[in-house]
Amino acid sequence: MSARSVLFVRSWKARAALGAAVATTIPKRLLLGKGAPLNMASRVFSTAQDRASTIGAASEEQILVEERPHTRIVILNRPQQLNALSYWMVEYLEQCYKYWEEDKNVHLVIMKGSGRAFCAGGDVAEVFHLGSGGKFDESTRFFHKEYNMNYILGTYRKSHVALLDGIVMGGGNGISMHGNFRVATEKTVFAMPETALGLHPDVGASYFLSHLCGYLGEYLGLTGARLDGAELFASGLATHFVPSERLAELEKRLQNLNSGDLDIVNSAINEFSEKIKPKEGSPLYRLAQIDKCFSKNSMEEILNALEFEGAKVDDNWYEATLRALRKASPVSLKITLRSIREGRHQSLYDCLVREYRMTARCVFRKISTDFYEGCRAIVVDKDRNPKWDPATLELVTPAVVDHYFLPFETNTEELQLPARHFEQAARISPTPRL
Repeated sequence: MSARSVLFVRSWKARAALGAAVATTIPKRLLLGKGAPLNMASRVFSTAQDRASTIGAASEEQILVEERPHTRIVILNRPQQLNALSYWMVEYLEQCYKYWEEDKNVHLVIMKGSGRAFCAGGDVAEVFHLGSGGKFDESTRFFHKEYNMNYILGTYRKSHVALLDGIVMGGGNGISMHGNFRVATEKTVFAMPETALGLHPDVGASYFLSHLCGYLGEYLGLTGARLDGAELFASGLATHFVPSERLAELEKRLQNLNSGDLDIVNSAINEFSEKIKPKEGSPLYRLAQIDKCFSKNSMEEILNALEFEGAKVDDNWYEATLRALRKASPVSLKITLRSIREGRHQSLYDCLVREYRMTARCVFRKISTDFYEGCRAIVVDKDRNPKWDPATLELVTPAVVDHYFLPFETNTEELQLPARHFEQAARISPTPRL
């Protein structure tokens, strides 16, 4: 862990002093709802100039904020896009969260999504079009802003509850997994599918995946495997499982707490939570097999182990896992494996700085165009037939992998994360709940 990774400030007064200037930077339009009736949602708007200057800005209200006594409820509101994050949304989340952190009247923040998704990730289609047009600085600007928001959540001083009632993938995990409480339901669908897009699990995923038990993180990050709500809870990525039909009651209970004390919030969620086991055939029951294969030192060895073990038993899981890996970008697989392995020994700060270097190299496409080819095949043309280059793992040399991890030539190009009060220990449970 680097010397600047964690800034410990023990007293709350000192912590507040460090961020005292934050409130003065919040636009007045964020303050308008402060005295509004408590049963009224205060909507967050941007000016026309803001909308014209940000990535993926849309005319609809992409974020709604409801005010309650001591509680703020954030609603991601792009249901047609599965609440995919635009630059504008991330920018406003960052401003709101900074302001609420210094507001003594706010004790708890709840985040949820409208429609059938919590958040399906970042709006990579917009990044694809910008990068394809040679606007690399604008493309990386989105990730720079997104990773800043991830770090703010991972170091947040107020209690945070994410209601994962639907799809939560990619960037959606970046605005939930780093918080205190992640509530899964029977509608939850989790994944980090970036290797199929020619990218890598980012938004701090090399941090939270690497803190799972054994080598489950490598399995999830490399294959893009999906987990349902019960599996997410069993893995430790979700802190609670609550039936979807009881979320409204839970939300009302949390609003009436008038407290952000972690033990009190946890107890309140426990009133609605259920102890649930993963379904038969879940990868959570295959942790021994996952560890045996995904603990290997290289991608080639991982595939060889899956082939060797699969040949000894009549088990479709091995072949399905091999198919998923063979469909992914070879470059993405190799940089992802190294990223998660390094994340085991790094702080969230260090993981995000490294992930930004990796992402920028994917966007700049000097070594490989796999990010653009993956987006084309999966998001734009949707033919699901990407042509990776390099095409095989053997062609992805150590020098190619090293390129993605090298520091930039100038410090100004590096990810500039905000000076924060403290960085908490990993909020992911390393012990599976089976």
